[in-house]
Amino acid sequence: MKENSDFIFGTRAIMEAIHANRDIDKVLIQQGLNNELIKDLQEMVKENGIPLVKVPIHKLNRVTRKNHQGAICFLSAVTYASLENVISQCYESGNSPLIVVLDRVTDVRNFGAIARTAECFGAQAIVIPDRGSAQINSDAMKTSAGALNHIPVCRAENLRKTLEYLQQNGLQLVACTEKGADSIFDTDLTGPVALILGSEENGIQTDFLKIADSLAQIPMSGKISSLNVSVSAAVCLAEAVRQRL
Repeated sequence: MKENSDFIFGTRAIMEAIHANRDIDKVLIQQGLNNELIKDLQEMVKENGIPLVKVPIHKLNRVTRKNHQGAICFLSAVTYASLENVISQCYESGNSPLIVVLDRVTDVRNFGAIARTAECFGAQAIVIPDRGSAQINSDAMKTSAGALNHIPVCRAENLRKTLEYLQQNGLQLVACTEKGADSIFDTDLTGPVALILGSEENGIQTDFLKIADSLAQIPMSGKISSLNVSVSAAVCLAEAVRQRL
């Protein structure tokens, strides 16, 4: 089966990629397929903790018209990091953690731009959910200007539990949202902090807003009341660095 830098298709080719420990964003399997090879693939995907989505065949055909056999996997352009290791290394080195958490940011170019900004401002990692997030492909790598080669990306199976883990490890959860009562410029970002940013369409999930330690907005005086998420990330990260300096 043929592969390119972003995806592999065909059941056996995907299984070989898993055997080879390739970093995989997710596997798409055609709805209704139930042959033995597909069953073996699904079991392997589950055992390796890889996100799996069952989709109609037309979604697979949009990716490739070649003989995909009802299965396509998207490859990651990065090797995912352990959040536990990132946090431990931060504290052991005497640094105050600055983590960026992205909730349902699905635009690849926005993700790449955020990664570039986060790396430039010294964030130690980006955390994304394993479902409903931008695919980390060659477009993301290009938009990040290579920053994704340097900043760790951590994938969370359960983002709420991951946020709670960050709190338990001494990080203040600051939700960057227009619903915030306080300005980001009046929020203390000098200690260990996780900045949460949500999708442009839906913002940050309500459950995450409830457990956040602070809700902070970016003050604006123009007629347009919202910023692109990558711009919001830049403003918040710049303020965190300003305070820390």
